[in-house]
This record gives sequence, structure tokens and C-alpha cells, in this order.
Amino acid sequence: MATIMAQIAMVMNLDKCIGCHTCSVTCKQTWTNRAGVEYVWFNNVETRPGQGYPRRYEDQDRWRGGWTLDRRGRLKLRAGGRLRKLLTIFANPLMPALQDYYEPWTYDYENLIRAPLSEDVPVAPPRSLISNRPTKIEWSANWDDDLGGDPSPDPVLAKVSDQVKLAFEQAFMFYLPRICEHCLNPSCVASCPSGALYKRAEDGIVLVDQDKCRGWRMCVTGCPYKKIYFNHKTGKAEKCTFCYPRVEVGLPTVCSETCVGRLRYLGVLLYDADRVAAAASVANERDLYEAQLDLFVDPYDPAVDAADLPADWVEAARRSPVYDLIKKYRIALPLHPEYRTLPMVWYVPPLSPVVDALAEGGHDGEDAVNLFAAIESLRIPVGYLAELFTAGDPAPVTAALRRLAAMRSYMRSVNLGQPPVLADAGLAEEQVHDMYRLLALAKYDERYVIPTAFGNIPPGIVEEGGCSLDYDGGPGMQGPFGEASGRPDPVAVETFHGLKQRQTSDEITRDRVNLLNWDGRGIPAGLFPTKRRKS
Repeated sequence: MATIMAQIAMVMNLDKCIGCHTCSVTCKQTWTNRAGVEYVWFNNVETRPGQGYPRRYEDQDRWRGGWTLDRRGRLKLRAGGRLRKLLTIFANPLMPALQDYYEPWTYDYENLIRAPLSEDVPVAPPRSLISNRPTKIEWSANWDDDLGGDPSPDPVLAKVSDQVKLAFEQAFMFYLPRICEHCLNPSCVASCPSGALYKRAEDGIVLVDQDKCRGWRMCVTGCPYKKIYFNHKTGKAEKCTFCYPRVEVGLPTVCSETCVGRLRYLGVLLYDADRVAAAASVANERDLYEAQLDLFVDPYDPAVDAADLPADWVEAARRSPVYDLIKKYRIALPLHPEYRTLPMVWYVPPLSPVVDALAEGGHDGEDAVNLFAAIESLRIPVGYLAELFTAGDPAPVTAALRRLAAMRSYMRSVNLGQPPVLADAGLAEEQVHDMYRLLALAKYDERYVIPTAFGNIPPGIVEEGGCSLDYDGGPGMQGPFGEASGRPDPVAVETFHGLKQRQTSDEITRDRVNLLNWDGRGIPAGLFPTKRRKS
């Protein structure tokens, strides 16, 4: 009998990302606003084509991340097994240097105040946050932001043809938000000599046990996405936690909550844990996408009822938006499945660059016939997207883009009052309407279907006098502008249970107004101070 387990997964619709970096900033402010992790971005948004962050992290010939197959077809770490790790445990060469991320800096504002009188206007020169010495700014997490016209350093683009490269230089650019993939077969967990990294059985979130971590940094090498970082102050590894304190009470991650484009979806996927190793071990890299799809269990399968899963998790899996986008409509794809980690953050590929390319040529970019022709003959941007999402196989990318094009053309005709014609993309009209609602109109509770882990809260408990994350080196709640801003006065600090109550309730709690649920009409009670009558 299959062992069915649950995994919290994320899907991002890349057509909606505008590259505003709000997700990056809010994640940074929440989790890495302290000394030792100034260079760390659990969430970052990359411009594609581009080098990525850290620089050229996808070049596994250099960094040796993820898994590969040995001569017998069995999985092995690309960076080597236990013996190799033992020999290099004190000097690991397969790891990005600080310059591949960037040396964090601040500005010497004292120079503006104390500079002597002169004919030149004083400036605030940059200073390293590591050494406190004057530094030159040469690279950062968003250094190639919006520079998609220079594809030469992109390791993914090196795999595609010169014709596609020329097309990119002329017309193509999109944004790719990235967080930890919380993989089903995480190579970071297998790489850790001290067993500090682990995958939670209840929801699949991959975390670092700070008590067990010894700072060997083998996990940094093992992760092909380079989403594990080293805190040089505490000597510990840190990574995206999938905002598990929020997820446990049914709230979405901070990056999802604050996303301007509403492009992120969160939900439960059920999978057969007994077949994970077999799925990751398929011989042909191009078969990894289908192999991972086959792992996911239909939440209405009778085997699910027989599995030892909480009823609310099964119900959440049946309402899961990520299951619909990944398995039902097959328009979401995994990032670099060839790393064989079975990633659980998937992406709806962007269709807009194809539409823009057609419009620039004087064609109707919303017409399904034109879109299908562009996808299949112009190959913009299928060649590149296939190297990102399907190990170079263009067929799943083409199929996903055709479904998106058919939906776009059909719904435009509906909205304009024209007779709608559904192009042949393997979708029924009812599916098109459902897919359109999910991608374009879905409300908060439809985009985020998250069962709670700890639902038994004593009545009336919304705040407490301390923060469980406020330990030495921990993210804590240390002030609005990070550690340097000083600690706030010791007043009540909100818990995530209280946060959920305020964000999902229409009631005013302690003179707070829930602007997330405000429709913009009228003035809700409590938004402004009550006017006092003159005596």
C-alpha cells in the first residue's frame, strides 16, 4: 500500500510578475534583518535572461549541486559521497564566495555631516558591512535587473540555439521570483554531515536545526538552487522557512501575502512517498517532469481516505489551487527538474513575451491562431523556457503555452461580446472558465488554501508578552528597520494566531482596522480618531 504524505507547495504565475521586489523586501525585513545575514535573500526576483543570484548558480559543472546517476542508475550527490565530504570537510571549494553573492554595504553618512568646507559637494561613500572599510560596489542581488538584453552570462541561454539568442536580444525578458524549493528529494538534507537539515513529515517544509548545525556548509554546495546561506555571525546555515509559523495557523507566506501582482498560490499536494527515489532516478532527464507528476495522488482517490491524514488536510488537498494548476490543467512546471531534487515550487510560464513579439510585428497578439504559430514556429520563448522548466523538452512548455493562449483568446472574445471560439488545446469550455477564474479572479481564500497545524487556541488569546523567534542571531521582532534600529519597548508582541485573526476578520480588534478586507468604499469605523465634541 502506498504511503501517502502531504506537502505544502507553491505555484507562481510569471505572467503577473512586474519585478517590483516587494516580496524580496518584506521577506528580508521579516527574516534576515540582522547582523550576519546582510547578503542573504531568502526570496529574490531575477531578470531572465540573466546571471541569477548568486552569480551563475545554475552552472552545476562548477558548483556540483543536486543529484546525478551513477553507472548503475542509482542516485548520488553530484558533489560526492561521504568519503569526499570527509576529506573536504574543513575546506570546501565547491561553494560560492561572498563576491558571487555580493559584499553588503552601507553608506558613510557621517561624511556628509562632518566633511570640512570645500568647493566639492561631500558624498556618503560606501562602506563594507563585513569589514567596515571603504568598498567599491560591483555586484548585488539585483545587479542585472531589467537587463535581459545582455544574455551572454546566462548559463541557461548557453544551451539554446543562436536563433533563440538573437530573438531574446530583440524582444524577450521576464521576471523569475525564487525561494527555497522545499524539494521532495532534497540534496541539501543528504549533504549535511551533522543531520541539521530535515524535511518535516507533516507538511514537507525543509528546515535547519540550529542546535545541530556545525557550519560545515556542505548544504550550500549540495543545494543546486543555492538557497541555503551561511550566517557568518552565528556560524550556522539558514534558509527559507516557508514562513512555517504563519503556515501553521493557516496564513500564507510573507512573500505571498505582500505580492503586488497576486501571482502566488499555496496549497496541499498529496504524493506517494514510496516512489520518490524511483521518480528522481529515471534515466532520461526529460522524463523527470512526467515522473514527478505521476507522484502526485488524486485527492479524491479512495486510497487517500484510507491514509493516515487529518480530515482538514484531505479537504484542503481537494480544494488546492496548486493541484489544479500543476496536475489538472498542466500549466505549471518545475524549476530545473534535471537537478533530480523534485522541487515543489512550480511556475506558470510567461505568455506575454510572445504576445509582445507578435504585436511589434503588426499582428494581433491575442489571437489564438497567431499565438499558436508564434509558439510553434518562432520558438519564442520555448527554447529558453524548456531549459528552465523541463530539462530542455519543449513539448510540455508548448502545451502549457497553448492552453494559456487558448484561454486568453477565448475569454477576450467573451469579454468583448464576440462569439467565442475555443482553440484546440486540450481544454473544455468549463475548464477554460475555471482556469481563468483561478488565474485572474481568484480571491484570497481561493489562492491560499492552507490547513492549520495547531488550531486549538485558548479563546481570547491574540497577543503574548514575548516572541519565540527572538533569540541571539534569530530573526526575532527587533524593530522596524532591523537590528541597528534597536529593540522596541517591551510591550505585547503579536503572535501569528492574533495576526491571522486580524487579517481574516471583519471585526476591529483593539482599535485596529483590517485594510486587507476593506473594499475602499466609505470609511470603516476606527480608521480615523473619533472627533471630540466641543463643550
